[in-house]
Amino acid sequence: MRKFTVLQYLLILFLFTQNFIAQTSNPEKYKYNFVVAKDGTGDFKYIQDAINAMRVFPLQPISLYIKNGVYNEKIELSANNTDVIFIGESADKTIITYNDYSGRGKMGTFDSFTARISGNRFRAENITFENSAGRVGQAVALYVDADKAVFKNCKFLGNQDTVYCGGENSRQLFTDCYIEGTTDFIFGPATAVFKNCVILCKANSYITAPNTPKDKDFGFVFLDCKVFVTSEVDKMYLGRPWRAWAKSVFIKCELPKQIAPEAWDNWGNAENEKTTFFAEYECNGEGFKPKERASWTHQLKTSEIEKYTLKNILGSNSKSIKKEWYDL
Repeated sequence: MRKFTVLQYLLILFLFTQNFIAQTSNPEKYKYNFVVAKDGTGDFKYIQDAINAMRVFPLQPISLYIKNGVYNEKIELSANNTDVIFIGESADKTIITYNDYSGRGKMGTFDSFTARISGNRFRAENITFENSAGRVGQAVALYVDADKAVFKNCKFLGNQDTVYCGGENSRQLFTDCYIEGTTDFIFGPATAVFKNCVILCKANSYITAPNTPKDKDFGFVFLDCKVFVTSEVDKMYLGRPWRAWAKSVFIKCELPKQIAPEAWDNWGNAENEKTTFFAEYECNGEGFKPKERASWTHQLKTSEIEKYTLKNILGSNSKSIKKEWYDL
């Protein structure tokens, strides 16, 4: 093993310190805007290449503009890649797609993602995230365990397990999005709000499978969403508990007639009925039948609905900033 003299150690320390100071005091020397284009007119042709070129823990948000195209790649934004913004040219034509699935080799559900987003304070707009594996079992389009993650005007295409809202302490907001799937296609432990979203059910199964931690007041909250079904669906459930203490609430959502009268399922375990919190408030449509709902679920009262604000669900406002992360 090579031995260093005291002078050499001091020199190494000096160079490291100077490099650190340069990184923190000269943010202008780093690139904060990238363009990805399949036709070669951007900085990169592949999204992952752009991610790999980003500075970790940046001093200001990094923007990645993605031009229209089908990006057939599996991407991962690590926890070190914080404060990143993806802006697609259009939700219908800016498509990130891959076809992994559970059971493909040694792959499990949580390895099957097309996109994994772990960097906090992430934001995406006008992008389609797709798992194109088909009906082969669990196949995740989006795995997001970032905190303060926002998806606006995005599409999530898949079948079973389309969107995994991960991270027991993570908060996520989906607004004006389109989400489709077959079984448990919105699942996980995160606190997540779905606002003004369109949800398409493609098989007789379950929309949500929350795994809410016991100490969390909120799990999945759907605000002013519209639920649709394909022609092959005649009985669909709003959700079932992946684990005890699961929470899922639908508020002022439009429900089709194919929603099962009881609407909720205990996943074959009556003990789940004692701990889960499944509820609705002033929903509408032929599928809203409050008097026929499972006896262990809830219809919220007006006094109870007051707590279902973005501020209460996703975090209280800070006096030190003018705009919260969820204020769009």
